[in-house]
Amino acid sequence: MKSVSFPSGGTVPVLGQGTWNMGEKASQRKDEVRALQLGLDLDMTLIDTAEMYGEGGAEEVVGAAIAGRRDEAFVVSKVYPHNASFEGAQAACERSLRRLKIDCIDLYLLHWQGHHPLAETFDAFETLKKAGKIKAYGVSNFDLENMEESMTYGAPATNQVLYNLMKRGIEFDLLPWCRQQGMPLMAYSPLESSGREQAALLENPGLRAVAEARGATPAQVALAWVLHQDGVIAIPKAVDPVHLRANRAAADLLLSDDDLAVLNRAFPPPRRRRALDMR
Repeated sequence: MKSVSFPSGGTVPVLGQGTWNMGEKASQRKDEVRALQLGLDLDMTLIDTAEMYGEGGAEEVVGAAIAGRRDEAFVVSKVYPHNASFEGAQAACERSLRRLKIDCIDLYLLHWQGHHPLAETFDAFETLKKAGKIKAYGVSNFDLENMEESMTYGAPATNQVLYNLMKRGIEFDLLPWCRQQGMPLMAYSPLESSGREQAALLENPGLRAVAEARGATPAQVALAWVLHQDGVIAIPKAVDPVHLRANRAAADLLLSDDDLAVLNRAFPPPRRRRALDMR
């Protein structure tokens, strides 16, 4: 599988695993743990989570999944904006570490920008890094202005944003800027998240035509398109083993120039600047 490297260190596969909506129901806990473990078996070793997901429940699921396999996993977690003060971010990180049952988070992100000054948050991240609690830090849901501001206070390793065939606004300015900085971008909801929007994506005639021609599902083609983008990591969430294996197969699906042209006609790239899409 293709991989990308963070400027702060660490190389990861372009296809990881998301955990949004995990850790919310005890009855689903075992299936969620097994899903993440299967993902590790399939080389989807980057696992993205957050203290917000299930109010810490998803981090507990991740902790159970990587128990005894810590060296195989690249763990990403995120701090709530209201916890992102100098002291609050450090305390939140400690809580996440306890739930994850690990000593160090590979990549720690500010979930979105809140009322705490970014300089204060980054000071906390630097303190955590020096203490060995995190290896690197970054941001999530930042537009270009936010990113330019962030560079004056620190060196974020990544920006995690909503990106898929239907939500291509970042291609106008944010994605090119990240590439210029040598900064990988993490794409959440690469197959959309809501039922209505996902249906609109997967039922698109152009996407379905490419899928039929390639002997793949529309979801696989849509995911392969995200993975085709230079410097982009996709983190779809899946619990069903069949879904997980289909996602993994998408990483090996190579789209031709003709395929990409069809998809560009079906989902036109942005011609002007747009507000950042968020879940």
